[in-house]
Amino acid sequence: MTLHEGRTYVVTGADSGIGALTASTLRRRGARVISCGLGPDVDVRADLGDDAGRDQLVDGILRLAPGGIDGLALVAGVATASTEAVRVNYFGTLAVLAGLRTSLRKKPSPRVVVVSSAASLSAGDDAVIRACLRGDEAAAVATAEQLLSSGRGGVLYRSSKIALNRWVRQSATGEDWAGTGVVLNVIAPGIVENDTVRETLSADPPQDSARDRVLSTALPQPLGFPGPIQAVADAISWMISEENSFMAGQIVFVDGGADATLRSDKPYADGVRYGPVATSRMLFWALKARMGPWRRS
Repeated sequence: MTLHEGRTYVVTGADSGIGALTASTLRRRGARVISCGLGPDVDVRADLGDDAGRDQLVDGILRLAPGGIDGLALVAGVATASTEAVRVNYFGTLAVLAGLRTSLRKKPSPRVVVVSSAASLSAGDDAVIRACLRGDEAAAVATAEQLLSSGRGGVLYRSSKIALNRWVRQSATGEDWAGTGVVLNVIAPGIVENDTVRETLSADPPQDSARDRVLSTALPQPLGFPGPIQAVADAISWMISEENSFMAGQIVFVDGGADATLRSDKPYADGVRYGPVATSRMLFWALKARMGPWRRS
């Protein structure tokens, strides 16, 4: 029996790039895949940029998998400098998660992978991120429009991904997800070889143009630039499998070493500092453990 045999997965953004390769990789490894996207060759066609499209996608999946789904790979995203980067990347992703949460709970080992980006290592726009985390789509879009009009639209993509990362970190261990057995994590790919990257980078040799040098400096990848797209699909394949049973709320950078290069040990430089409530609770139970079980004489 293969790793994914007997499991049903949903892959959004499955008509190109990472999504298309993830869907084909999962099928080759025994899974049933419900593909979603905008093209003609997917199982469910829907645009996640508005409520109607989000409902259409969720309804289509529920019709195709009435018995539930074992996993969800949320790959769909918009990388252009536009309000759609906020609408699709953040609010569309969360709408699909909310709409399919009950379907995931019907299965014994449900897994969710949200695709972010190593671009989230750079600073985003605080106002957009705060509006996203408040769930205020109108405010997030209004702020995005202001950024576009002032020539700062390039920050929207990474802002949407930063907001996604933070939402997963805040939510994955809560009652709605880990508390009900739904394993939720993030994968953050670096720059990998897909159609968009091929059009952006110089054809021969790579890193030869000024644009290439800007990209490789902003996101240095010691293991190669651009990286292999199959490596990302393989990582998603494992993260969505039943084997991934004890990891929640993690942001896994599959980025050729960019995260480690740019941040070194900064995320791990300081240990957890417990507040007074947690400290008091630990002291209480430590004393309780030292005293042993209470016995009447």
